[in-house]
Amino acid sequence: MTIGEIQASVTLENSGDREYVHRGDRVEADVRRTTVEGVVDTGAVSLAIPEEIATELGLRYEDTRTVVYPDERREERPVTKVTIEIGNLATWTEAIVGPAGSQVLIGQVVLAMLDLVADCRNRTLTPRHPEGPVLAIR
Repeated sequence: MTIGEIQASVTLENSGDREYVHRGDRVEADVRRTTVEGVVDTGAVSLAIPEEIATELGLRYEDTRTVVYPDERREERPVTKVTIEIGNLATWTEAIVGPAGSQVLIGQVVLAMLDLVADCRNRTLTPRHPEGPVLAIR
């Protein structure tokens, strides 16, 4: 862990499996999910997951996005949809599928959707509102 890095336990699940459960076509035990440690990256926009997790969850690739690595290399990577749960808060979102062995990176979209505040000084991730996400609409 580097200075100011926030790690969070996240549960990732196949959003399609969850939809089948909601429709009554499958049972809860059929939902493919995994719990892993993720790194909160306040400089990142999206969620990123390694390809082995995408494979384990049976996620379908929807599109591609260009990613930029720390060494400035650019690469097209697949995008999928996944449900992410942090604590007792959950949302579905797009996830960029990174190379095998890469980290789960939690970017600004997930933080905003779950209304979580990253405190790098104390290395914590906390809900802005105790009753759950409160999103401003104008």
